[in-house]
Amino acid sequence: MQFPEFLQRRDQRPSRQAQAVTIGNFDGVHRGHQALLQSLVQSEMPTAVLTFEPLPREFFRPLEAPPRLSSLREKIIALRGFGISQIYCLPFDLALARLSAEDFITQILVDRLRCRLLVVGHDFRFGAARRGDLDMLQHFGRKHNFQVVEQPAYMIENQRVSSTGIRQCLQAGNLHQASSWLGRPYTLCGKIIHGDHLGRELGFPTANIPLHRRRVPVQGIFAGRLRSTQGTWMAAISIGLRPTVDGKKMVLEAHCLDAGDPNLYGQRVAVELHHKLRDEEKYSDLDTLKTAIAHDVENTRQYFNEHP
Repeated sequence: MQFPEFLQRRDQRPSRQAQAVTIGNFDGVHRGHQALLQSLVQSEMPTAVLTFEPLPREFFRPLEAPPRLSSLREKIIALRGFGISQIYCLPFDLALARLSAEDFITQILVDRLRCRLLVVGHDFRFGAARRGDLDMLQHFGRKHNFQVVEQPAYMIENQRVSSTGIRQCLQAGNLHQASSWLGRPYTLCGKIIHGDHLGRELGFPTANIPLHRRRVPVQGIFAGRLRSTQGTWMAAISIGLRPTVDGKKMVLEAHCLDAGDPNLYGQRVAVELHHKLRDEEKYSDLDTLKTAIAHDVENTRQYFNEHP
């Protein structure tokens, strides 16, 4: 996959054509974001999404920022699925943090992106000290000839769909509601690497996906699916520190049911989480761990039998 064009400099060549634009973090690309994107693509103009890396909260308070719902790569893949013409990722640095709301409009929206239609969420704020709001956008829109459309909050059962709410559902183990708000199962993507082959020794070979320094909003044992170019399988999935073997790093491991032993090393796969089975536990020995894994596999199979 090719990553999107990055606006690395303020003096980069501007867009050659007028565009319909939306702006946001789009963490998780949930159903509220999807409604906004659907409004955007209904225009007859080329469409553009402007997002940020790192996310503003990660820049201002890196130690307090919550785990992301999606990596940059996962977010770009999801955005591309809506037929967006161009995706811009603006580096969020000190210069951007200090850029006034007025300059953000004129330098980025007008001069660089040639915005003619701007679709934003109902609570959108921007610019230094978050001074920019819908009223300011509409005022500058009349001055610079672009239309501003406010997208209302997306509600499910009288609750506003948000990345924060989805993150809370995941952390609480409520994957059903998280999936409903996302519009799909919560999914983690990554490349399969060689592990220590402990699962194979225990009779349950696993596909290992390193999380590196990525923080995720879930931890425990899950029933889910692993999707690859070779096929899709039910999977018993572990996300955690592997306390029985004194693990030090967060690891994602997926044991594929009824898959034989496919060679997935080096492949990029998607791991969907459908149901939380239990929290991670530390066992007294490997035999007890093996028994627990066998129960997890059986419970995974039972879950999908009941939820085909």
